[in-house]
Amino acid sequence: MTMKVEIWSDVMCPFCYIGKRKFEKALEQFTHKGEIEIRWRSFQLAPDLITDTTKDVYDYLAERKGWTRDYTKKVHHQLEVTAKEVGLDYDFDRAIPANSLKAHRFSHLAARYHVQDVAEERLFSAYFKEGKNIDDIATLVELGKELGIPAEEVNNVLQSDEYAKEVQQDIYKAQQVGVRGVPFFVFDNKYAVSGAQPSEVFLQTLKRSYQEFENESHTTASSDADGASCSTDGDC
Repeated sequence: MTMKVEIWSDVMCPFCYIGKRKFEKALEQFTHKGEIEIRWRSFQLAPDLITDTTKDVYDYLAERKGWTRDYTKKVHHQLEVTAKEVGLDYDFDRAIPANSLKAHRFSHLAARYHVQDVAEERLFSAYFKEGKNIDDIATLVELGKELGIPAEEVNNVLQSDEYAKEVQQDIYKAQQVGVRGVPFFVFDNKYAVSGAQPSEVFLQTLKRSYQEFENESHTTASSDADGASCSTDGDC
C-alpha cells in the first residue's frame, strides 16, 4: 500500500518549484519514502493569460499588477536569491509568460505513463531556467519525447481538448479543500501544508500522516502550516 500526497501547483509559480525541492529534501529523509505516491494537481494562477512571446515576465507583471519595470525586476531578483537557497537557478530574463493550460494537460498525460513527477520537474525547469514556451505544442512534444511519451500522442492530445476536464476538476477540488495559494500539499486527505515550507515541516507532516495511515485512521484534510506561496489571484 502507498500513501498519497497531492500537490496543487502551477508551472508559473516560483514558490511551487521551490516547494517541490523542499518537499523532496524531506522525502529523502523519510524512512518510508518508497511507500509515498505523489500526485500533482492542476491550478492556474492566470487562466486568462494570453501567451505573447514578445513580452518578458517583467513587462507582463508590470502591466498586470501596475508595477514599474524596475520594481518588477527587484522582486524577481529576490526570487532568484530564494531559489538559489534550494539549488535552483532561476533565469527570469529568459522566462516567457505563458498560459499554463496545455502544460497541465501534458502533466495529466504524463500521469498515464507514470512519469508525472518527472514531467513536472521538466516543466518547471523549462519555464524558470530554460526560457521555453510552455504553451507551445512543439516544445511540449519535445519534453514528452524526453520522458518516453510518443510524440504523436502528445501532439494529438494537445491539439484536442483532452484532459481539459481533468484540469478543471483539479481546480474545483482545490476550492473544495480550501486552497488559498499554491503550492498546496495534502497528505492522505488528512493534513495540508500550504506554501514552500521548510523541509522540517514537510518531514514532520509525512511522519504524522503516515503513522495514521498505517493505523488506518482517516480524517478530512486540515491546514497545519502556511508558507511562501502564490495566492489564487496570482500574487507571488
